[in-house]
Amino acid sequence: MQRAKKGIEEIKNLFNLRGKVAVVTGGAGALGKAVCIGLAAYGVDLVVVDLEEAPLDELSDNIREMGQKALPVSCDVTDPDRVDQMVRRTLDEFGKINILFNAAGIAQREPAVEMAMDDWQRVMDVNVKGTLLCSRAVAREMIRKGEGGNIITVGSVRGFHAHEGGYSAYGTSKAAIHYLTKQLAFEWAKHKIRVNCIAPCVFWSPLTEPILSDEASYKGYVARIPLGRAAEPEDFVGVTVFLASEASEMVTGHVLSVDGGTVGG
Repeated sequence: MQRAKKGIEEIKNLFNLRGKVAVVTGGAGALGKAVCIGLAAYGVDLVVVDLEEAPLDELSDNIREMGQKALPVSCDVTDPDRVDQMVRRTLDEFGKINILFNAAGIAQREPAVEMAMDDWQRVMDVNVKGTLLCSRAVAREMIRKGEGGNIITVGSVRGFHAHEGGYSAYGTSKAAIHYLTKQLAFEWAKHKIRVNCIAPCVFWSPLTEPILSDEASYKGYVARIPLGRAAEPEDFVGVTVFLASEASEMVTGHVLSVDGGTVGG
């Protein structure tokens, strides 16, 4: 049955997120910080999550100065009990979770023949297991509440394309996140929970500073990006607002490349 068409006011409010509550893991990182500030600018209250609370204090203060509520929470995303505790603390404070942004992640760049298996496993645990644990813990509450919600994962162009820089662990973890996004979207669609992924190109952060600060290395990475520059964390705010809002209500299970055209070539 065809749904009633949206009126002009509904169309104008497609990006309205005021009153929503978002959990952002990896909140102390460059991407997490940018996403938190961006969502707060759209009226979202934030639960900012990282291994330690102390690095989140300044970010939480910035969010409060913008007129939004902020709750810093310490959580190891690879620990199911800690993840469940984080979700319970969020619900105790806000009573709901509308948006989850999975920014927690690590990189390990080494040739496959040299990489220690403990390092490989750590990448898989944080990037893949951590994304799954947080997503399903939040999804359980969204299902229980019955109002749906939006979950955003973070993949990478490395999940599509190999690279000579030693990305066997990182790239594999991101390809797994791409698939996991589709699977969770398929399973949870009946609960009105949309699950989508953003797949960035290389962007400026403490993790990439060593490779982007070197001129020759920078040129090598940017040569693969048709728009001709490395991304900034703020480049991912607009797509986050889109995926978290009703503007994307017919979008789920999608891996959206935010990469300056990298995967197009």
